[in-house]
Amino acid sequence: MSGYISDAVIRRMPAYNRNLRELESEGVQQISSQELGERMGLTPSQIRQDINSIGGVGRQGRGYNVRELREYIRHTMGLDQPHRMVILGAGRIGMAVSHYPNFLREGFVTAGLFDSDPEVVARGSETLPVFAVEEIRERIPDMGADIAVIAVPAEAAQETLDLVYELGIRSAWNFAPVDLRVPADMVVVNVHMSDSLHILTYKMNHREE
Repeated sequence: MSGYISDAVIRRMPAYNRNLRELESEGVQQISSQELGERMGLTPSQIRQDINSIGGVGRQGRGYNVRELREYIRHTMGLDQPHRMVILGAGRIGMAVSHYPNFLREGFVTAGLFDSDPEVVARGSETLPVFAVEEIRERIPDMGADIAVIAVPAEAAQETLDLVYELGIRSAWNFAPVDLRVPADMVVVNVHMSDSLHILTYKMNHREE
């Protein structure tokens, strides 16, 4: 595999994984760059460049073995091993993440939820207990989590990130609408929903361009 994969290719890899999974379920065993490009809205040249950049598993004139390519992409993305998540904030977003069935199918297991609201803690969720934030230091080290989902209000997000970092977690999925100060050895992906809407309205207003 190449030592460097561009951000643009990384952003397209989930779409490759999704489309190849669908092709497998349809019984497709072999696919050309032309066919895959038509399905994904990409040119055959872009398909070949992307796949070559992650190491290339195709054969000249024969295209790509669907299962082999999907397994290779899953390995590149780190999806061939399970990941355990702790969710900080058991409101609507936190609960939605914990209940989303595709995450479990892809190997993302919710190890625990935490919230500061005693009523939320007492109510729990359909499938998991919700622990009080005061129990974070006690419980997280035993949960074996490698991802923290930050779904707390903006004013609590930095403190929450600092705490999970202190407890050894080095990856976070941040839903709080704030840019965080991130340690150099930690990876954080932000999901700012209003940003996506702003991009959508820009494209709506400039579609003719």
